Amino acid sequence: MISPAATVWSSPAVGGLARRIIPCLDVAGGRVVKGVRFADLEELGDPATEAARYAREGADELVLLDVAASHEGRSARLDWVESTARQVFIPFTVGGGVASVADARALLLAGADKVGVNSAAVARPELLSELAETFGAQCVVLSVDARRRAGGWTLLTHGGRRETGLDALEWMAEGCRRGAGEILLTSIDADGTESGYDLELLRAACGRLPVPVIASGGAGRLEHLAAALEAGAAALLAASIFHRHQFSIAEVKSFLESRGFAMRTETAEPPAGLEARQ
Repeated sequence: MISPAATVWSSPAVGGLARRIIPCLDVAGGRVVKGVRFADLEELGDPATEAARYAREGADELVLLDVAASHEGRSARLDWVESTARQVFIPFTVGGGVASVADARALLLAGADKVGVNSAAVARPELLSELAETFGAQCVVLSVDARRRAGGWTLLTHGGRRETGLDALEWMAEGCRRGAGEILLTSIDADGTESGYDLELLRAACGRLPVPVIASGGAGRLEHLAAALEAGAAALLAASIFHRHQFSIAEVKSFLESRGFAMRTETAEPPAGLEARQ
């Protein structure tokens, strides 16, 4: 087990540790969906099929989010997780409705490598410590949905449906203290707009937090991706640009390398003799 204190990480602006490219699969009703600012969802494909494509194309990790789970008061669908996990051999994070150690264990046994926690952790922050103590902080991803307000950013839960009144930066700092090993930070204002990540939010978070921050929400051009890394992000999560084939993962990595960022270049392949992930 890795203790929460073992996950402290420094985020250099250029070079240094290899940065990660992470396609995101938002899933509702068994289909990959994408909207703008968490609304007007459009169906875009089968999660297992899309996951396999991204793994072949060189994604460093994948994130699958059951976007209706918390709102519907249930845990993430294990059949979606199992079918997706059989197709990929790269780190795979699953979020949606994780409210207990038992929920997280079920996802890990179904094939997830990490679990994403959002609404339930806000309702009961002790959940983060319980997960870190049971599985290790490296397994716990705190997912944060933030919206701009006067003087900062406020935290929302339940797929962006509920205002909490909490300061997003304060909550992320508390989440790290309680054992989160990574932050998945989504700007609701930028999500799906393809107008660029919220760089002010990223700089504020990366400058304050002792764990890696994954930038999410707003990627539309290659320059947006570079700007997020320059702001301190350890990894880039994107959906629209990959789902709609605007850029390939190889194109993204090549561009970022040309800007001086160290990228992972190997492509994950199934272990010899295996046709499915066990």
